[in-house]
Parts: sequence; C-alpha cells; structure tokens
Amino acid sequence: MIWARELTKNFGAISAVQGISFEVAKGEIFAFLGPNGAGKTTTIKMLTTLLKPSSGRVELDGLDPATQQQETRKRFGIVFQDSSIDDELTAYENMDFHGVLYKVPKRIRAARIEELLKLFELWDRRDHQVKHFSGGMRRRLEIARGFLHTPKILFLDEPTLGLDPQTRNQLWTHVKRLNETENVTVFLTTHYMEEAERVAHRIAIMDHGRIVAQGSSEELKRQTGTDSLEEAFLALTGTSIREEEGGSIVRMRRMVKLFRR
Repeated sequence: MIWARELTKNFGAISAVQGISFEVAKGEIFAFLGPNGAGKTTTIKMLTTLLKPSSGRVELDGLDPATQQQETRKRFGIVFQDSSIDDELTAYENMDFHGVLYKVPKRIRAARIEELLKLFELWDRRDHQVKHFSGGMRRRLEIARGFLHTPKILFLDEPTLGLDPQTRNQLWTHVKRLNETENVTVFLTTHYMEEAERVAHRIAIMDHGRIVAQGSSEELKRQTGTDSLEEAFLALTGTSIREEEGGSIVRMRRMVKLFRR
C-alpha cells in the first residue's frame, strides 16, 4: 500500500531524509518512530503530497504523490499533530464539510457520519460547537473525520499527544477496530513507545535521516538484546536530547494550509 525506495529530501546543504526504503502492506498498522529531528515529519510530507522528494521514489496505492497529487489525496486520510478542525462549527458540521470536500454522496455521508460519531462516542454532542470540546473530544472528532471518506490509508501524526491514558486507550481501541473491519492501512508516529508496542504490526525507527531498524516489536528487542521497545529505541538512537524537526507550530500550520488548497 505504501512503497518507498531510496527516498531522499535535501534542503540546501541539509539532508533531512537520506535514501530510506520501506514498505507498508495493505491493512497493516505501521509505526514510524524516531527522536525529534530524525526526519519523520519530512517523510510524512513527501508521502502526503506536501513535499516533492529530491530523489528516490514513493508510491501510495500505486500512485506517485509527487505527480498525481489529487488522486493520491483521495486515497488517504490524515490527522495532523496540531488541530485542523473548525472551532466555530459543530461536530456534525465539521464532519459534513469534510465529506463534501471529498465528494462523498449526501446519503452515504449522513450514514457514515452517524456511524463514526457513534463509534467515537460523540453522537450526543454532534450539534455542539467544537470550541466547547475537551482536548480528548477534539482528537476523537479529528480521527473520526479522517475515516469519513473511507480512505485506504490513514496517517496519524502524534495523534494522542497530551491526552490522558484513558482517552489514549479508547482512541486506539477505535482505530484498531476500523483497521480490522475496514482493512485500513494505518501509518502512525508517536513518542509513546507503549502505544507503538501495543498497536503496531511493524515498526521502523529513524534517526539522523536514515532508517536504522525495522521489524516487529519483538524483533527489535531481540536485535538489541533489550526487554522493552523503549529500551530498544534508546539502544538504536542514543539518549541525547534532540531539537524539534521543522522548528515551530507556525510551519505546521503552513503545512495544513497547503494541504487544504
């Protein structure tokens, strides 16, 4: 479903992504892990049509995101790390607007919205403005919206950042259910190692622009002789504190605006 070969992105003299190769199978939950500044966000931007690679190739469901942007965007949903929902609209209006943008037929759209809002336990709040929602409710709404147009791939960029353990657990339960029932491929980034260990079928660990290891959680632990994914992660990437990739929230907001064009 996702295929990358020697994928590279340079910004002048800086090489943010250095010839990485990986594959993600249909229906797989794939965790893409790495310290801040490892190149994860740049990679996601190339996968989701927001950046063109300097070299190498990538395909999503057989399409090239660099040259077939519109067709590729129809195939995936995405939940950004920073919120992209409209606070002044209700939960239902946010979902409905998304469905209109993706040209989901009205009858199908209404049924799909009801199904997803019930699954994510937001149906009773469907007519409430999002500005009155808690952080957990907003996140549930964003993920529900990402599934609305029945994408083949869902990208989740730090989807549970800052959420309490109960909300995080609930979110992953719902995502796993849709992954299993609709065979949606899920590509996620997270700094919560226990989440990746719990939900991902396979994991790629990236550092300094390169993929340094790939495999299941158990395979990575065996490879590093460690007892947990967090220990394996530290063994592969070290313990030094890293700078944030991309710098600031402003740049992420620019990315969201670009995607909406």
